[in-house]
Amino acid sequence: MAAFWAGLRLGLGLIVAIGAQNAFVLRQGLRREHVFAVALFCAASDAALIALGVSGFALASDAAPWLGPALRWGGVAFLAWYGARAFLAAWRGGSGLVAAGGAQSLAATLATIAALTWANPHVWLDTVVLLGAVSAQFPGQGVAFAAGAITASFGFFFSLAYGARLLAPVFERPRAWVVLDILIGLVMWSIALQLALG
Repeated sequence: MAAFWAGLRLGLGLIVAIGAQNAFVLRQGLRREHVFAVALFCAASDAALIALGVSGFALASDAAPWLGPALRWGGVAFLAWYGARAFLAAWRGGSGLVAAGGAQSLAATLATIAALTWANPHVWLDTVVLLGAVSAQFPGQGVAFAAGAITASFGFFFSLAYGARLLAPVFERPRAWVVLDILIGLVMWSIALQLALG
């Protein structure tokens, strides 16, 4: 269960950061357009990438034993930077979410979210590299770790997509984004510290 909860926590910590993909999901939820399809696409894509990272990392670390420590400290540096970026965004102040624009077809919507997911280097770094590296801290428990991270992904994307309507009044206020960025920064730094301490 420790591996599952670690995967769940790290998965949530990484995925909750508002980027292009999450902003698009939130926007679709606010507009109530293709909500299920967008949430399912994002969660299934994350599941595939997480599985690739956890399974591929185990194979790669067997072939190159130095890879684990290198990626561990790379993960620490990345999480520290990610957290600092969130704190900087909070310090600069948030900007309200605007759900504007005309309706898109399902095909156009899925093409957009596919580009925001599969062509986004941060998605690959978070799911394949970082989660793969951290999963090495749980030898023989990669499946449990991946299950936790995948659960976080499905829970987050469906909550974000369907909860957007409830959050609309909140995220129209810049202050809400400041609070969210501070929380993201704290989560990222706490995970970086735990990873550094082993």
